[in-house]
Amino acid sequence: MPRLMGPGTVVGGRYRLQERIGSGSMGSVHRAVDELLGRDVAVKLIASRARTEEERSRNEAEAKVLSQLNHHSLITLFDAGTEVSPSGTSIVWLAMELVQGSDLSRRLATGKLPARQVAHLAYDLAIGLDYMHRGGIVHRDIKPANILLFDYREDETRLRAKLTDFGVAQMAGDPNPQGDEFTGTAGFMSPEQVRSEPAGPPSDVYSLGLVLLRCLTGERAFPGMAVESALARLFRGPQIPESLGPQWTGILRPMTSIDPAERPSAHEVSEAMQDLATAGRGRRSTAAGEDPDRIRAAEEHGAASEAEADPVLDRITALAARLLGVPVAAVSIVGKDRVWTMSGSGTSRGSAPAGASLCPVTVRENTPFIVDDVQQDPRTAGDPLVVASPGFGFYAGVPLRTTEGLAIGTLCIMDRKARSLTGEQEATLRDLAALAADVLQLRRTVRNVRNSEAPLSGELTVAD
Repeated sequence: MPRLMGPGTVVGGRYRLQERIGSGSMGSVHRAVDELLGRDVAVKLIASRARTEEERSRNEAEAKVLSQLNHHSLITLFDAGTEVSPSGTSIVWLAMELVQGSDLSRRLATGKLPARQVAHLAYDLAIGLDYMHRGGIVHRDIKPANILLFDYREDETRLRAKLTDFGVAQMAGDPNPQGDEFTGTAGFMSPEQVRSEPAGPPSDVYSLGLVLLRCLTGERAFPGMAVESALARLFRGPQIPESLGPQWTGILRPMTSIDPAERPSAHEVSEAMQDLATAGRGRRSTAAGEDPDRIRAAEEHGAASEAEADPVLDRITALAARLLGVPVAAVSIVGKDRVWTMSGSGTSRGSAPAGASLCPVTVRENTPFIVDDVQQDPRTAGDPLVVASPGFGFYAGVPLRTTEGLAIGTLCIMDRKARSLTGEQEATLRDLAALAADVLQLRRTVRNVRNSEAPLSGELTVAD
């Protein structure tokens, strides 16, 4: 990389480079400061092969196309362009979100991943690739090092994946490379890339298949030196253990077919991964749980109190909506087949079938249930409620527990758009849920006392 692109250099008229934080065969990545907006970003620098003005113009046009990509499974690209060094070298630069975290390559160094985790991250990657492919962009370098991982709340079975370096290979080189050089990474490239043929969307699907196989087995599909590994896939497909089960083998075999025409689309892969992610758990059931003690306690709180408004609960839901910046907050009681909304901010009180709410999931799992994007998350994307509500984007619910530890309902918040909660915001939601549970418990105590045969000398009320 030319010295011009060292620390202190400004690219694009606004991004001042700082220390290098990564490097690869195609360029380097620097931490940088966006001097216009005052934020930290990551800037990738690529020494383009372009030698003519026409080639440089094509690179710049491709960079602008990439800068328009906007998908939660792709690293956000803020800006892109080209610079020419004093030596005449065309430098492609990409300004993107700066992400702190590990990548899949480092994660795999500790061993293979559970199948459900693989299905979750594969779903994220597949929908991201589908988005790119629909826009006419091919990644051409799907590999563990280009996949960033995020922990997904408290659910240890869920990994959130983001794809980076998208379109870089195609933008930095010839869109249809010919010659002796491979474009991609030997361990994960497709047969057509090995043959230096044009790589289309099926090439990305093949590479993703090898990545998933590596995640599931902990082993490279084609071991050996780079050339040996690359050439092996021209003559055979990877070994896919039958022990993975019919669902996995049924999707991995066509994904890694030598013939690109036999491979599924990224969209078809996403559908298969959604099924695998929910296998064994099933979709959300209408019944929150069949524990008779839990159901008895819930229905005692719900049905018996449906007509009773409570100003304290109303204040709790209003506070939740205000503090967390959401349009809807509700305290709900979840029975066997009905959900009673006891208090709501942005929603009305009343009851509805359990199938018309996500709250039964929170109660069934008896743990906070937080979904940043209900339209995309495999746990909720196919839910009838979500399908019927395209404007519904975010859900977070915390169980309301009795003193006996029974989950009788939820304090939940919802938003029309996808979003996430900070750790402090989650703590706030938990605290408010504990207050709501205390109020409900006190209401039940008051009601039981009033209904007892032993009258009290005075009237016990719930303090406002």
